[in-house]
Amino acid sequence: MIEMAMSSRPPSHLLPTYARVDLAFERGEGAWLTATDGERYLDFTSGVAVNALGHAHPHLVAAITERAIGPETAAILIEPIMGEGGVRVVEPEFLRALRQLCDAHELLLIFDEVQTGMGRTGELFAYQRSAVTPDIMALAKALGGGFPLGACLATAEAAKGMTTGTHGSTFGGNPLAMAAAGAVLDVMLADGFLDHVRRVSLVLKQRLAEIKDRYPAVVAEVRGEGLLVGLRTTVPNSELVDALRAEKMITVAAGDNVVRLLPPLIVSESEIAEGVRRLERACARIAEARLAPQKQEAAG
Repeated sequence: MIEMAMSSRPPSHLLPTYARVDLAFERGEGAWLTATDGERYLDFTSGVAVNALGHAHPHLVAAITERAIGPETAAILIEPIMGEGGVRVVEPEFLRALRQLCDAHELLLIFDEVQTGMGRTGELFAYQRSAVTPDIMALAKALGGGFPLGACLATAEAAKGMTTGTHGSTFGGNPLAMAAAGAVLDVMLADGFLDHVRRVSLVLKQRLAEIKDRYPAVVAEVRGEGLLVGLRTTVPNSELVDALRAEKMITVAAGDNVVRLLPPLIVSESEIAEGVRRLERACARIAEARLAPQKQEAAG
């Protein structure tokens, strides 16, 4: 698959080193590219002379699919929900296929749950939604609730190589960090906490679907699980981030022209409703600004 997310205004997380256009390609074959709107383009650029064999050349694809797993391959690492990559939810079937592949080749399956873990999806860990258990899991971010803290968890089988002298840490397991993590877990594991996350996230997703239906010129898709939610926008995502900031609401951009909504897990239903109201005002302002030139042209 080939993807080139372009817009007239670069996302806030990219350096403005290229002149960008409102065009995104999602796949290619031979000398042709297919855009996200289904239109086909004849590619006479070839990635500035990079794709000499065109897109998805079968012999090249076969060769790459084969240095994919070799004698030196140790593990496969993946985020169950790709936060920075645009809040892309990896389908459970795909994760199960990875588990089978790792088992067949005696590889470790590693989940990066730095962003998805600690209740963000409505489960303590995102992997619990797929019934696929990793061999190793990385945690951080919410693990300390604001205190800088990370952890690497492993099954007994995966951890058997970590023998005396193979690894050390200067600050590992210090009392202050462990007190912070213990406090976070006290709250998250209390009766009803994750039920609350699941309940308010359902409300949020329902309200966001309504926003998408009312403002298709601004919001193209609602993605994510739990309170890890992404809005793929039809306008540059930075435009919506800026409009929401003007409404005194803080959000963050992600890849694939997505705006991430990551409220704290203790957010109330009334605060969800208030956030949606501010989002609607921001979308209405952007939509009106986009329609203004057309209205002026019609009036003229």
